[in-house]
Amino acid sequence: MNDKCVVLNAKKMNFDGKLDFSVLSSDVTVYDDTTEQQLSERIQGADIIVTKEMSVSAEMIQKFPESVKLICEAGTGYNNIDLEAARKKGITVCNIPAYSTERVAHTAIMMILNLSSAMQVQMKMLACGNHDNFTRNLQVPHVEVNGKTLGVIGAGHIGRKVIQIAQALDMNILVYTRTPREDEKGIRYVSLEELLRNSDYVSMHCPLTESTKHMINKEALSLMKPSAFIINTSRGALIDEAALIEALENGTIAGAGLDVQETEPPEETNPLYTMDHVLLTPHMGWKGLETRQRLVSILADNIKKFMEEDPINVVSGL
Repeated sequence: MNDKCVVLNAKKMNFDGKLDFSVLSSDVTVYDDTTEQQLSERIQGADIIVTKEMSVSAEMIQKFPESVKLICEAGTGYNNIDLEAARKKGITVCNIPAYSTERVAHTAIMMILNLSSAMQVQMKMLACGNHDNFTRNLQVPHVEVNGKTLGVIGAGHIGRKVIQIAQALDMNILVYTRTPREDEKGIRYVSLEELLRNSDYVSMHCPLTESTKHMINKEALSLMKPSAFIINTSRGALIDEAALIEALENGTIAGAGLDVQETEPPEETNPLYTMDHVLLTPHMGWKGLETRQRLVSILADNIKKFMEEDPINVVSGL
């Protein structure tokens, strides 16, 4: 097998032009973006395809040339690729499971700290020339996070890093995972219902699957404390966004920190943009320069090991 590699939507990763994709293989073709109509022509003769959060449907995979043997998802989540269609076609799919652990965890903690100080409200006040926080004493909520309870949904690489940092901040930790686990020092594993009822902050760290889509819905939100915040740095569709907006408008919960949304970017009319108790960021958790450079390095390792018939980070094809 040759190592002809085609990167289909490099601009998603290389928006600042600082990444070097030549390290992926001896024969690399890079496209900033690729439409479904352009796909067939661009992957002719390719052995390896690299995508980043690009929809790769069963219909698209069925049309792939026989030369394609590997699809590299340049990220952790791979719900955008039809794994069954790839398997039937004899195509291996791999991902990058831990390249952004620290940066995404830092984003989640940043949101917790900012929401605890109503920092997004304070910045809006300054932006419109309102200096009341300086001249009339503090006008916004400002609370300690030490002693508060953080509920972590999902305890993979990122969830564990969030727990580690939160423990350094003297937070109490509740964790919900699909697989029951024994309690650890300072960590109590509980049901999702118990976590939602007792947490001051809830942080999402699980993959998007059929079973996890909208796991935070109207009913789940109703279990939370009115003073609690929800943080999502994983996948937008883990939360039913319409139900979240309703809960925020009704005061069912105190606020939200969302680095991911159901539709990215959100529609211009989405009320989340202007809600005072929402901290909204553009899926930036993985976008740090060092994080993206690590991504490309692991991509190169994935391809190298596959070519050596010793594949790593495989999610489909074994």
